[in-house]
Amino acid sequence: MSNKKTYVQVGTGGRAEFFYGAIATTYRETSELLAFCDINQTRMDYANKLLKDKYDYPAVKTYKSDEFERMIEEIKPQFVIVTSVDRTHHQYIIRALELGCDVITEKPMTVDEDKCQEILDAVERTGRQVRVTFNYRYAPHHTKARELIENGTIGDVTSVHFEWLLNTQHGADYFRRWHRDKRNSGGLLVHKSTHHFDLVNFWIGSEPDTVFAMGDLLFYGRENAEKRGVTKFYDRATGNPNAENDPFALPLDNNEHLKAMYYDAEKEDGYRRDQSVFGDGISIEDTMSVLVRYKNKALLTYSLNAYLPWEGYRIAFNGTKGRIEMTVIEQSYVNSGGDKALEGAVQGVNIIVFPMFGEAYTAEFEEGEGGHGGGDPVLLNDIFGVPVEDRFNRAANHIDGARSILTGIAANKSIRTGQSVKVDDLVRFYE
Repeated sequence: MSNKKTYVQVGTGGRAEFFYGAIATTYRETSELLAFCDINQTRMDYANKLLKDKYDYPAVKTYKSDEFERMIEEIKPQFVIVTSVDRTHHQYIIRALELGCDVITEKPMTVDEDKCQEILDAVERTGRQVRVTFNYRYAPHHTKARELIENGTIGDVTSVHFEWLLNTQHGADYFRRWHRDKRNSGGLLVHKSTHHFDLVNFWIGSEPDTVFAMGDLLFYGRENAEKRGVTKFYDRATGNPNAENDPFALPLDNNEHLKAMYYDAEKEDGYRRDQSVFGDGISIEDTMSVLVRYKNKALLTYSLNAYLPWEGYRIAFNGTKGRIEMTVIEQSYVNSGGDKALEGAVQGVNIIVFPMFGEAYTAEFEEGEGGHGGGDPVLLNDIFGVPVEDRFNRAANHIDGARSILTGIAANKSIRTGQSVKVDDLVRFYE
């Protein structure tokens, strides 16, 4: 009998290879992938081709999305990895728990409060576990920020200012894909900001209490392009002459990987990966501001913009004994457009501590390698390898997953209503 942990994976799109590639290489001695499940057979066949040709790993069984339960019954995996479209996460998480599996899910755990409550209920009902893959927690500079705060370097944190910049390569990519429909992704305040809100919860050791937000679509979308004088429009980039000189266009036939994963698979589900960011039908915001009060009385001012000249973020922690400032410049990327290690890879980090009565100094830390600031390899070992003792408790469960998305879900509700939102009014947690 093998002692390997056994997995199946639902969703074989852009984020899937991060997980199955790790199992097929670094962790093939401790973990075993047994099956794929997806709405699209062409995409699963391509994932199997990558397993064989790129990783020298045997092809696995494939099941269409309506065969999910049959897959669990036949394969009997210990774990289900969920990397499908965000709005479907809850379906697979809940059914996997009910069928006796633990779950590893991509962020965000789900997209709204009702689906979140269903997941919380299912965990309570089944006693199974849900793991949310917050790789940013594991980045050495983020861990260092937590260590500084935990050690009382600036006393009690009273406020945080957090500014995240997505540039015109990475930021634009959310407006080409299924994410542009808020029903699919919850918008960027859920899909993307779940990372950031989780980090704040993780850093200051508290939970969101009250949220107020404003947001709008001010750059992408056809109406905004028309206001700037754009006259050439197209529905998709591939094969359209109007897209030839557009720096926002992403022709799928210019990239072998994107072509095989998406363009060649269109015949099955009609999904277009290369939609114009200046087209109609975009229902997510590109410009967002959020104000949060936490249960420990700390305040957060947060902004996210998706069309800026550089990629990265600035964070300031204010406390009763001083201030910490962190600036991070990240490598820009397009999902599935190249090397996975470049996703969120850091180009520069600077952490400066300003004691209330003392000289400012730079906080030193050991830099990591790999995607998401060096967090990806550490996260993958935590999931598929032999976890090491972690005094910072970076592994995130369903409660952490819920707390992070509820800030964004509350922000979405605040944008709709113009009112502040109490997070505890959205879902009920179990003791």
